[in-house]
Amino acid sequence: MEAFREQSLMLFSVPLILIAILIELAVTHFRHIRAYTWRESLTNFYLAGLNGSLDLLLRAVVVLPVLAFCWHYRVFTWEEKGWVYWLGLFVLEDFAYYVLHFVDHHCRLFWAVHVTHHSSPEFNLTTGFRSSVFQPVYRTAYFAPIALLGFEPLDVLFMYAVTQIYGSFIHTESVGKLGWLEYILVTPSHHRVHHASNARYLDKNMGMCLILWDKLFGTFAAEDPAEPPRYGLTKEIPDRGPVNIVFHEWRDMLREFRQSRLPWPKRLGHLFRGPGWKPDVG
Repeated sequence: MEAFREQSLMLFSVPLILIAILIELAVTHFRHIRAYTWRESLTNFYLAGLNGSLDLLLRAVVVLPVLAFCWHYRVFTWEEKGWVYWLGLFVLEDFAYYVLHFVDHHCRLFWAVHVTHHSSPEFNLTTGFRSSVFQPVYRTAYFAPIALLGFEPLDVLFMYAVTQIYGSFIHTESVGKLGWLEYILVTPSHHRVHHASNARYLDKNMGMCLILWDKLFGTFAAEDPAEPPRYGLTKEIPDRGPVNIVFHEWRDMLREFRQSRLPWPKRLGHLFRGPGWKPDVG
């Protein structure tokens, strides 16, 4: 029954997202706004397919066994699944995603995975499908502590699916600011900032659903009408082919690591420091 619940959610949400994409396509077309190109849209779906396939493969052999192990040794047992249970799961999962996202942006090894999601020069509803292909390999490490707190594995996966669906809808330029919701939720305006390559917007607004974490930990930036977001990466990718779009940062990172003249311990900075780190930066 619980597994069927997640399938039902996907059966409902996928057509809804596709309808929203068609509406956005129509609106931008009649307003003569070039929001979509075939190449980037197909790349988005291609990356979603890679990510989804790996996610399904790992779910059976890694994700569920790890979550089940943690839940078996849980430090707390919930007597009932009331509103406190589900609200607690939502808040904990949203915070876990914030931490995951923060690390992805500040450690180059993980940025090499996440960079694909930021590689589009366009920002539309299909951009939400431009997944970090290899993130399922390590994502469970961030959610395992939630299972230790007594939240059932299938509930953890279900809540992750719910938050991901929300995250898909905030990839749009067609929605302006949303009033008082801007103080609580990650809105399209907040997420436009996150996908911008402008210097003042880099590594900002990393929450999935709640913007509270960014405001609490100093990673928040409001969208400024005087400085529209420029989407994509700070350094253009000349080869936007299906293989290079996934592995280009791995290639650059490993080349710098191999060619570095630093002592071995410091050379690890090319892997574990931030994406813009250079030996003379500190």
